[in-house]
Amino acid sequence: MQSKNILIIGANGQLGSVLTKELQSIYGKESVIASDVFLDTEFDGIFEIIDATDLDKINKIINKYSIKEIYHLAAILSAKGEEKPLWTWDLNIKMMLNVFEASRLNKVNKVFFPSSIAVFGDKAQLINTPQSAFLNPSTVYGISKAAGENWAQYYFTKYGLDIRSIRYPGIIGYQSMPGGGTTDYAVDIYHSAVKNEIFSCFLDSETKLPMMFMSDAIRSTIELMQSPIENIKIRTSYNLAGMSFSPNQIYNEIKKSYPDFKIEYETDFRQTIADKWPKSIDDKQARNDWGWKPKFDLTSMTSIMLEKLKEKYNKQV
Repeated sequence: MQSKNILIIGANGQLGSVLTKELQSIYGKESVIASDVFLDTEFDGIFEIIDATDLDKINKIINKYSIKEIYHLAAILSAKGEEKPLWTWDLNIKMMLNVFEASRLNKVNKVFFPSSIAVFGDKAQLINTPQSAFLNPSTVYGISKAAGENWAQYYFTKYGLDIRSIRYPGIIGYQSMPGGGTTDYAVDIYHSAVKNEIFSCFLDSETKLPMMFMSDAIRSTIELMQSPIENIKIRTSYNLAGMSFSPNQIYNEIKKSYPDFKIEYETDFRQTIADKWPKSIDDKQARNDWGWKPKFDLTSMTSIMLEKLKEKYNKQV
């Protein structure tokens, strides 16, 4: 694979930490520059401290390493964002526009901007939500992502900046802890099972939401970014699907391996958020345009999650 200089902004996060390692394995550690607002002392590779609200610092790092591709992953997520909505809006939009503008000014070839199923609201068809569904998000996180999709299209149309995006469902992985999203229960529940703890779920037992195993999320991101530019037909953000399930379904799957595992339900404000999100996603545009296809379902994902987390906690004993 041809070497290129890649910058990941938000490399310490749930998605960024895994994506960074995968990009290193493809392009080499010398070609991947990880960054975040604080240093990951265990990181193996090139790391720079970047506050994405600082445009000058982004410009400086792009020029220092001759960056040709940026993955902008830094954002305040849905549940955490509702605690400070105006701050969340200011932060998410400023960071995003700084990355877009720095990329335009410094002639970066490609930018990845993650969107989310949070862009959908109660005006969208919630079963097999189509690519072109009306967007009326119910959270400030969703509002910022919907705005970001339009800015991405604007920068492509007006300036020719090749920005690519995915509307991620909930992402489930064993590599790191979640960062304040409404779908985070589907990560936490595995940790509770392996630690033999009763799991307290903040969503109702039958609340079905779209989810995706981390391995599929990483693979989809890289496949999108590696696709020829002529294959990218959507310049807002692509719908992407993996699997859909409820807390009760994931609980029953875990009980096959941990029969004594127990769950209790204490719904909170995140239930209201989840009720307005899609239950399943129509992603045929991504399948048609750049060949997307998920590899993991609930059963295969659960097997790996339990195995990896058991290894993790056994090492800590």
